Amino acid sequence: MPRTSGPETRDKLIRAAEEVFAAQGVDGAQLRDVVRLAGQSNPSAVQYHFGSRGGLLDAVMAQRQQRTERVLAPRLSECPDSVRELIGALVAAEATELATERGRRGLLISAQLSHQSGVRTGIPHPTLAGTAYWQLIGRVGAALAAGPLPQPLRLERLDLALTLIGAALSDRARQYLAGATPLTGEDVFLADLVETTAALLGAPHAPAT
Repeated sequence: MPRTSGPETRDKLIRAAEEVFAAQGVDGAQLRDVVRLAGQSNPSAVQYHFGSRGGLLDAVMAQRQQRTERVLAPRLSECPDSVRELIGALVAAEATELATERGRRGLLISAQLSHQSGVRTGIPHPTLAGTAYWQLIGRVGAALAAGPLPQPLRLERLDLALTLIGAALSDRARQYLAGATPLTGEDVFLADLVETTAALLGAPHAPAT
């Protein structure tokens, strides 16, 4: 069997991890299955190339983020500071992952990690630091700050809104991967997701009882 270089081996492991993490779940995935699917004979290949399971997962998400960034960055530069417009740009960029099997698997994985973004603490996950995605989150937060919501509630809502987007896109990706026919067409689904998310963020503050 021909030898592969370090970068080639890393890429094989990342692609194998995408399949295994999507099929088995982030917490349930077995690294030995990743190594085997990548065609590696060394059982410590993940540790050698990524340092740990977490390092491999970060590499998977970094590649997923890079694909979205290529779409989101130019959209964001032209997007007005409106919650609905910003959410629309985010949904449109994230939805491009629905077009490929690799992207669909990425959506299944990232939906499981939505609460690790760092929105509630204001400290981005390392894979999000300096990205257009994180810039968009900041702009949505700033737009919400102009309203009556107290900061803790704004942060909770923004985190929940991102979770909603991730869960909805993951569900659509799962249907596509299974060959199922969704209830709605993709255009209708995405438009409704934008409106639903914007409505969540703009809902009036209910006083505690």
